[in-house]
Amino acid sequence: MDGCDCIEPLWPTDDLLVKYQYISDFFIALAYFSIPLELIYFVKKSSFFPYRWVLIQFGAFIVLCGATHLINLWTFTTHTKTVAMVMTIAKVSTAVVSCATALMLVHIIPDLLSVKTRELFLKNKAEQLDREMGLIRTQEETGRHVRMLTHEIRSTLDRHTILKTTLVELGRTLGLEECALWMPSRSGSSLQLSHTLRHQITVGSSVPINLPVVNQVFSSNRAIIIPHTSPLARIRPLAGRYVPPEVAAVRVPLLHLSNFQINDWPELSAKSFAIMVLMLPSDSARKWHVHELELVEVVADQVAVALSHAAILEESMRARDLLMEQNVALDLARREAEMAIRARNDFLAVMNHEMRTPMNAIIALSSLLLETELTPEQRLMVETVLKSSNLLATLINDVLDLSKLEDGSLELEIKAFNLHAVFKEVMSFIKPIASIKRLSVSVMLAPDLPLCAIGDEKRLMQTILNISGNAVKFTKEGHITLVASIVKADSLREFRTPEFHPTASDDHFYLKVQVKDTGCGISPQDLPHVFTKFAHPQSGGNRGFNGSGLGLAICKRFVSLMGGHIWIDSEGTGRGCTATFVIKLGVCDNTNTYQQQLIPLVWPSSADSDLSAPKVLPDGRGSATSLKSRYQRSV
Repeated sequence: MDGCDCIEPLWPTDDLLVKYQYISDFFIALAYFSIPLELIYFVKKSSFFPYRWVLIQFGAFIVLCGATHLINLWTFTTHTKTVAMVMTIAKVSTAVVSCATALMLVHIIPDLLSVKTRELFLKNKAEQLDREMGLIRTQEETGRHVRMLTHEIRSTLDRHTILKTTLVELGRTLGLEECALWMPSRSGSSLQLSHTLRHQITVGSSVPINLPVVNQVFSSNRAIIIPHTSPLARIRPLAGRYVPPEVAAVRVPLLHLSNFQINDWPELSAKSFAIMVLMLPSDSARKWHVHELELVEVVADQVAVALSHAAILEESMRARDLLMEQNVALDLARREAEMAIRARNDFLAVMNHEMRTPMNAIIALSSLLLETELTPEQRLMVETVLKSSNLLATLINDVLDLSKLEDGSLELEIKAFNLHAVFKEVMSFIKPIASIKRLSVSVMLAPDLPLCAIGDEKRLMQTILNISGNAVKFTKEGHITLVASIVKADSLREFRTPEFHPTASDDHFYLKVQVKDTGCGISPQDLPHVFTKFAHPQSGGNRGFNGSGLGLAICKRFVSLMGGHIWIDSEGTGRGCTATFVIKLGVCDNTNTYQQQLIPLVWPSSADSDLSAPKVLPDGRGSATSLKSRYQRSV
C-alpha cells in the first residue's frame, strides 16, 4: 500500500481558486434570490394561473438553493460547527424540496400539454369565427346590394324600364362585362334576345328553346354556370384573343302573362320563364362567388315580382279604360233607350187615341149592322169584320198594358170595392159567349169570402176576364168553373215559392181564384212557356186558335204587382187545365155601403130561345145591355 500512487494527495488551498468560487457562489445566490421575486411578480400580474401552489413550491426550492450557495461562502475558510450545522440543514431542506418538486412536475407536464392542445383548439375556433364574420359581412354586403337593386327595380312600374334598370344595376354592382335577357317568343319554340347591357348585339336574336342548356336553366331555381360557348352566352361579338370569361344564367319566373313587344310579339307569352345571362370580364382570372350567385338569384325573384306588379297595374289600367268606355257606351245607350221609350210612349198615346176611337166605331156599327136584314154571305162578312175588330181592339189594349208594365209607369189604383160584384160582372161578360158555344159556366164563392176588399178592382177584373176568356176560347164542349176562396193562414206555406212569400196579417188576406175548364189542355212541354210574351203552344190541341200571346203574360205582371202568384196545371192535351192565382187584398171595415150597391143579375136558363140576351133590368139600361150582348156574341 505504501508504494501505491492511486490516491491523489491532498491539494493545498489556492487563494485564487477559492476567490473565484467565492464570487461565483455569491452571484449564484443572488440569481437564486431574484428568480422568486420575478415569479411573485408574474403570479401577481397574471389574471388566471391554475398552478400557483406549484410556483410557490418551485420558488421555495430556488430560495433554498440560493441559501445553500450563500452559506457555502463561509465554508471556504475555517468555520465553526454552527456554520456546518446551518449548511447541513440548508442542503437537507434543498434536497427534500427539490425531490418534491421533481415528483410534482411528473403530474403537471400532461396538464401543461393539454393547455397547449386547448390553445390550438381556441386558435382554430378563432379562425373559424373570423371566417364566419367574413361570411356575415359578405351577406350584409349582399343584402345591401339586394335592397339597393330592389329599390331601383321597384321605383317604376314600366316593365321595360324595370328590365333595363336591372341590367344596369347588376352590371355596376357585380362589375359585369355584359348582361342580357332572353324572352320566350310568340310560338314558344325559341328564346329571343330582348334586352342587353352594352348593346353589343342587336336585340331580336333567337335560340331554340329545346336546347339542353335552356332546359338545364329552366329546371333549376338556382343560378348556374354555363359554358361560354353556349348559344345563350353569345351576347357580345368575338374580337381578339381573350381568356374565356365565366358566364352565369338564371331563370326569371314570368309570374304574369306579359307583353314584351319585339316587332310583332303577341300579348301573351308562351312560356313561364325567361333567362338572364351574366358575363364576367374577360382577360381576368375572376370567378363567380357563391354570394354573387345568391345575389343574382334574389334579384331574379325580385324582377319577377316587379314584373307581375307592373302587369297587374297595366291590366287594371286597361280594365279602367275599358270600364270608362263601357260606362260612356252605357250612358249613350241609356239616353237612346230613354228617347226610344219616350218615342214609344208618344206612339202608344197616339195609337190609343187615334186607333181605339175608330175601332170602337167599327165594332159598334158592325154590331148594329148584324141587326139588319142581311144575306147569309153579308152576315158572314160582317161577323168576320166584327171578330177581327174585336181581336185588334184586344191586341191594342194588351200592348198598351204591357208597355206600361215594362216601363214601370203602371200604378195600381188601390181603393175599396165590392168583391162579389167583380165576379158577377165577369160572369156577365163570359156567359153570353159561353152560351153561344153551348158551354155551362158556374161560379162558386166561398161562404167566408168578404163582400168588400181593398185593392185594384180594374186589374183584378181584367185578370179574371183574361183567364176566363182563355178558358172559353180553348174549350169546345163541357163546362167552365170559377171558384173564389180565402187562403187560410195555416195553408199559406203551401203556396210559397222563391218569388212568392205570403205572410198572414190582420190588415190583409189572400184571395185564391181558380178557373177550371174541360178544354184542349196544355202539353207538359208547353207549360213552362204559357206566361212568355208572344209564345204560342206547339201542341196540336190548341194550334187552331188565334191569339197575340200577351194575355197570360199581362196577367202574370198584374198578379205580381198585386203581391201574388199565378200558375197553370194541366194533365195533358185534351184533358183541360186549371189556372190558379193568389193575390193579396186589404181588409175593408165598412161593408154596409157595398152591400146596398150590389144588384143581382138575372140570367136566362139554357132552354131559352135567345141565349145571348139577358133580361131587361128595372133601371132602363136594356138597350145598352142588348148592345153589349150583341158585341159579346160576335166575339
